[in-house]
Amino acid sequence: MQTSEVREKIADIISDIALDEDLAGLDDSQSLRDQLDLDSMDFLDIVMELKKRHKIEVPQEDYPQLATMNSCVEYLTPKFMQ
Repeated sequence: MQTSEVREKIADIISDIALDEDLAGLDDSQSLRDQLDLDSMDFLDIVMELKKRHKIEVPQEDYPQLATMNSCVEYLTPKFMQ
């Protein structure tokens, strides 16, 4: 799976959680929480949706690797290929 496809899957999940946010101007190198005003529950919802939709489990100690879109894609791309 291409990194662009992984990014699209992540963006789909985020858009379902942060309904009022526009992802078009998202800076992939900046914190998702800061840009989208996500709280800890929103973040956990994203992690749960990854598990529900794509059978990808993210251990709690790996949560910091999901800070930016770039780090999400880097961390999750190998997991989508399993």
